[in-house]
Amino acid sequence: MTGHIHYQETGAADRRIAHLILHHEGKFNAMSREMWRALRQRFESIARDDGLRCVVVRGAQGHFCAGGDISEYPSFRFDPVALRAFHEDEVWGALHAMLQCDVPLVAHIEGNCMGAGLEIASCCDIRLAGQSARFGAPIARLGFPMAPKEAALVTGAVGHTTAKAMLLSAAVFDAPHMLARDFLTYVLPEPGLEGEVDALAQRIASLAPAAARMNKRTLRSMNMPLPPVDSVECAMNFESDHAVDTYAYAGSFEHREGIAAFLEKRPPSF
Repeated sequence: MTGHIHYQETGAADRRIAHLILHHEGKFNAMSREMWRALRQRFESIARDDGLRCVVVRGAQGHFCAGGDISEYPSFRFDPVALRAFHEDEVWGALHAMLQCDVPLVAHIEGNCMGAGLEIASCCDIRLAGQSARFGAPIARLGFPMAPKEAALVTGAVGHTTAKAMLLSAAVFDAPHMLARDFLTYVLPEPGLEGEVDALAQRIASLAPAAARMNKRTLRSMNMPLPPVDSVECAMNFESDHAVDTYAYAGSFEHREGIAAFLEKRPPSF
């Protein structure tokens, strides 16, 4: 199983709400390459749908998303060209499609929200989490950095201090911490979380849809939720200026050792 993106719609014909569910059984909804491609296609389709008023993004089976599907990594990550295509086309293609979507996006976060999950949540406009949700990007344990555009996105959403702790020390934070850092809008007990998310989606769907879309375009033009400086543009410039170097780590010892150690269920030896 490579996982899939489940999509369904609810609500009256003139107040439609979409539910997009990340589903990868047995892997805490880790994102496979197929899921990244499906996420991009789905949001490109949503962007063309003038009738939708809200999209709720969540994971299946009590977790949001635990990151990337590391079992796939040995098949492509050690080649710089394939690694670049993965991050620039598949991952950023999906995240960019979410960021360009004018429909309000609500993240319903439970359990693990790590790495790829944190990136996906960062693309949402309003984020609600259960009290036991956990957030991080502990890829330092896997021997590779976060791609520049993805790092800019996450930093804009969680703040520089939290992003540095996540990326440099593999720190994992709880929901109250992320609420205090202004990443989350609400933190709620798990038993009432789904009801609150549904009520919020219904409230958004009852409001003026054209105004909501114009507000999103205005906020996007102001680089929100990105930092005041356009970090994504800076990341793009960095990528252009360092075209040879950005993914040159693909075949490095640390990269290979980190992924091998994870798959072999042992501590890495850096």
